[in-house]
Amino acid sequence: MNDRQRFGSGSPYEPEYGFSRAIRVGNRVIVAGTAPIPRQGEEVAETAYRQMLRCGQIIVSVLQSAGASPADVVRTRMYLTNTEDADEVGRAHREIFGEAVPAATMVGVAALVDPAWKVEVEVEAIVPPRPSASQTVDEHEES
Repeated sequence: MNDRQRFGSGSPYEPEYGFSRAIRVGNRVIVAGTAPIPRQGEEVAETAYRQMLRCGQIIVSVLQSAGASPADVVRTRMYLTNTEDADEVGRAHREIFGEAVPAATMVGVAALVDPAWKVEVEVEAIVPPRPSASQTVDEHEES
């Protein structure tokens, strides 16, 4: 049985490159590398901090579509074009995922697809299993 669910974010790269923003299989949600793609009519944010917050907005939205939240995130990977931006990106990371305190990796890379991008982020979340109707009744009877 294939319980794979695919979720998009509206990025023009998803259909062009043939990928999903996120995949949910069972209780695991894997979010693809997410860049600070601005909303239509907006420009890419200038600072690494603001770009990381934009990445977070996209990620939180797709996590919610997949039935997860930032609190369910167990791992993040951040790719920076300039390691001098680490503190700004880290501060925004804490604001987005602080409650979860996920395992995190931050790596300096030479370039991302768009030269204006300073950061790209991957996320993995594990969602607690939803209780079945029989589990809910059993728990209620024990109260």
